[in-house]
Amino acid sequence: MTLQKLQSFLEDHVAGLHAKGVAKGDEKIIVGLRPAEDGFSERYLLDGYGDRAFLRMNSNSYLGLSLHPRVIEAEARAAELFGTGPGAVRFISGTYAQHIELEGELAEFHGRESAMVMSAAYATVIGVLPQLITRDTLVVSDALNHNCIINAIRLSQPADKVVYRHLDLKELDAALAKASGKVKRVCVVTDGVFSMRGDYAPLAEIAAICERHEPAFAEGIMTVVDDSHGVGAFGANGRGTEEQTGGRADILIGTLGKAFGVNGGYVVADAAMIDYLRETSPTYIYSNPITPAEAAAAAESIRILEGAEGRQRLTNLSQRSDQLRTGLTGLGYETIAGDHPIVPIMIRDTEKTSALVAHLFENNILVTGLNYPVVPKGDEEIRLQVSAVHTEGDVGFFLDALRSFH
Repeated sequence: MTLQKLQSFLEDHVAGLHAKGVAKGDEKIIVGLRPAEDGFSERYLLDGYGDRAFLRMNSNSYLGLSLHPRVIEAEARAAELFGTGPGAVRFISGTYAQHIELEGELAEFHGRESAMVMSAAYATVIGVLPQLITRDTLVVSDALNHNCIINAIRLSQPADKVVYRHLDLKELDAALAKASGKVKRVCVVTDGVFSMRGDYAPLAEIAAICERHEPAFAEGIMTVVDDSHGVGAFGANGRGTEEQTGGRADILIGTLGKAFGVNGGYVVADAAMIDYLRETSPTYIYSNPITPAEAAAAAESIRILEGAEGRQRLTNLSQRSDQLRTGLTGLGYETIAGDHPIVPIMIRDTEKTSALVAHLFENNILVTGLNYPVVPKGDEEIRLQVSAVHTEGDVGFFLDALRSFH
């Protein structure tokens, strides 16, 4: 057996993506790092580009903790004790003290009874939603929800699905009213912070709408929020969209791989829900967890965030995000107002987006261009992501490069 009969199909498909300008293309391979100096943050070296050093404006490491000495030390110490891998899934022999400690830290951090750590946030969403959605469940989902939510809903096979226009709470309200008495259970699912735009769901208002309609459904309405881009980067104390909006999800999903600077995903909820998910979620039961070393590093990141240094990093993150938004507006670029360190440049054209990405790369800056079908037609953009380790000089360097684009 070979793949020869499929080869032309595979090649044509990839060629078609390139022709449309939507292919991801070759990956940039990081091979080195230059430390921060002279008022600038660290710079990254790429395979094939010699000694050119790049400013990274497309990293999810919002707090810059992946290079923090305490986080590195915590991971190294645990790796020396327990090795580089867990060696088994959790229910066999893959649960270590570091996993339990981290789950306790996450539950306390989010004010929940219990937490469950998994291999990635994507795997968490895929592992959680299908366990909550039955053949007698209506799913109501924001139109700009992340791909992991979309695929999890497809796997779930609900009784019905309604996708409401982005942040249109009138449509959400109408969908719940229309479903009254037709299903037993409703699952309202949304991103906390929307990864392409940096805007966010008004969780308190969503909760109020759900509470008003809940008596009409025998098994109630549950709210599920994936706040992977919010946790650690949003809210006065870094507790994400819940803190920013004053709302609260019934089930909150987050990541350890963005603001916390490590790897993995997690879900927090009441104890009964987490106990249920430990017994039913296939991506938890049948997949290895993050390593004990990663768990130790993530717990250390949470401790840093909760201390004085964490507050200072959040302050710097906010200041640099404001500086970037103000600079973009001053140069005549369209962006989306907000407080989150995702700062999009709305180009609204595929060719222009690609041209600006190339120009910034030539000026030693790494950015991410988002074209259709990743974003809707007319919403093409460059997604900039600010980090707490970015300096005033870094943002100025970026704006100078943007100023030279014609």
